[in-house]
Amino acid sequence: MLRHHALAVAAAFLLAFAAPAAAQQARDGGAAAFVAGVEDLPLMPGLSQIETASTVFDAPSGRIVEAYAAGPVTREQVLAFYAETLPQLGWTADRPARFRREGEELHLEFLDGDEGELTVRFSLSPS
Repeated sequence: MLRHHALAVAAAFLLAFAAPAAAQQARDGGAAAFVAGVEDLPLMPGLSQIETASTVFDAPSGRIVEAYAAGPVTREQVLAFYAETLPQLGWTADRPARFRREGEELHLEFLDGDEGELTVRFSLSPS
């Protein structure tokens, strides 16, 4: 009985924080998006996935993902978004653009594009 109560409290807690985020996402014009190949890596609002540039490979040592997204954002905005978001999903910052979780490393790289667009390369590999 106590376990069910604890689960109910945890679920209510998660919903309390998820609802405002979902409402903000809806106001911003869409549902939550995730980086291709990494089902729990949110795509920062303002970035659009470059579908043709994604590679997903499952190896015996772990998954390898390379994905790209671009948008009218700055490097500082991207770093701030992921520095705030990823620890909530179990990632630990190794450096500003490098994170670790459960035997995997995530690297963010930045490429300046045309007309003020920034391209972000997401690279996930086994540690």
